[in-house]
Amino acid sequence: MNIRPIKTRFFKEDEDLVAFVTRHIPKLKDGSIVAVTSKIVALAEGRTSQAKGTRQKAAVIKAESEWAIKTKYVWLTEKDGMILANAGVDESNVDPAGGGASGKLILLPEDSFATAQKLRSSLLQKYKIKKLGIVITDSRVMPLRAGVVGVALGYAGLRGLRDYRGKKDIFGRKLKFTQTNVADSLATAATLAMGEGSERQPLAIIEDASVEFVAQVNKKELLIPLKDDMYAPLFPRKRP
Repeated sequence: MNIRPIKTRFFKEDEDLVAFVTRHIPKLKDGSIVAVTSKIVALAEGRTSQAKGTRQKAAVIKAESEWAIKTKYVWLTEKDGMILANAGVDESNVDPAGGGASGKLILLPEDSFATAQKLRSSLLQKYKIKKLGIVITDSRVMPLRAGVVGVALGYAGLRGLRDYRGKKDIFGRKLKFTQTNVADSLATAATLAMGEGSERQPLAIIEDASVEFVAQVNKKELLIPLKDDMYAPLFPRKRP
């Protein structure tokens, strides 16, 4: 698998996402996957908010969350079936000229799966290819692990889950639980290549990845109800 991050100019709020991608990626070969950071997707959708002070920011985070629990450093929240810090609400990499110095916040995209599908349809026509995957990426932290890893907020054109259940391991034992989260694995690899700081690489091209390309994705294939999740005992039964 090869990953090539794409350095770009600054993305402006309400800018056309398809035009931005095609301007910075003039060619794309069949079977590629394009990773797009959620920040520019959110900016394209105008998904920003203004908050003066921690109290207003907390109100925005709670409004974006299914539930929110205050921790030492951040709000631990559930958003779109994922456990995220601050519901993905972020102040980093906000252009000060556009209000970043005065409390501007970037929210998560409204519907990353829908955006990924629309972007895929446009790029299939633009590049005249048949197989193309799109992954909308963000970053998150994992319990008891330092640093962030990538997460796929939405994707299109590829199967997000590889199921090994019922198959045999190298010694012939039947696998009972093993599944590979393909979408988040791609997002993590792309996030590592794109960077989290001043790299200015909101796009990445992934080639020769071991994925199954599909026309339609199952938006719920990666979701697990909290009651069935192995981390369920860590959360209070009654949500705030």
